Amino acid sequence: MSEPERIAKRLARAGLCSRRDAERWIADGRVKVDGAVLTTPAFVVTDASRIEVDGKPLPQADRARLWRYHKPPEEMVTARDPQGRRTIFDSLPKGMPRVVTVGRLDYFSEGLLLLTNDGGLARNLELPANGWTRRYRARVHGAVDEAKLAALADGITIEGVHYGAIKARLERQQRTNAWIDIALTEGKNREVRRVLAHLDLPVVRLIRVAFGPIHLGELERGMVDEVPTQALETLLGVPKAARKAGWAKPKPRPAAHKRRAR
Repeated sequence: MSEPERIAKRLARAGLCSRRDAERWIADGRVKVDGAVLTTPAFVVTDASRIEVDGKPLPQADRARLWRYHKPPEEMVTARDPQGRRTIFDSLPKGMPRVVTVGRLDYFSEGLLLLTNDGGLARNLELPANGWTRRYRARVHGAVDEAKLAALADGITIEGVHYGAIKARLERQQRTNAWIDIALTEGKNREVRRVLAHLDLPVVRLIRVAFGPIHLGELERGMVDEVPTQALETLLGVPKAARKAGWAKPKPRPAAHKRRAR
């Protein structure tokens, strides 16, 4: 039996909506628990609670699952973009359940993006306290001063914002461009771009190649695949209950736009 939890979290775990949407549904009188219409999201339910949405029983919550997605550049990591730009959710396979992202990549960045159907798992993986290292390859314009790169290991403050230790290493210099390997644990908004710009090294291309023990590997751009059960349990600390579901490792799947192009 799972632990008691807030009603909004239970609705989100069932894949119906986000927690914020759940709160709106409750305010609109669409949610009942044990026959009574809820008037506040500050309500705790258990496995024994009988939950209904719009008069229909709540679907059983799916197990915690995690996917890798090779994000192309020029996709927004958001459900909707006011400017009408393409989002990752326009590209994900239509048969996938509702997912949230583990952290973000900016519009022009590419590479490994983790997706999960469990908001609690997403928040846990994002915590700097977990010490999960984000690894990137950055192509920059300019001549690299390796001493300045090494100094980033002590942290740096830029315009009042402090960035923690960053391990940065020159991979190769090619005339006026260079490739740099970067590893950090904080992952603040646009951290890599801002720190390298401060060193007069504007980023031309930024690729995330690993998030903790999960690597981009040979996953092709625009492809999605699910992290297998064993990895979730041993690497991510998913409870043993997840193991009992007996998940199998699926084959990588092309994103929606890639399938349509064929």
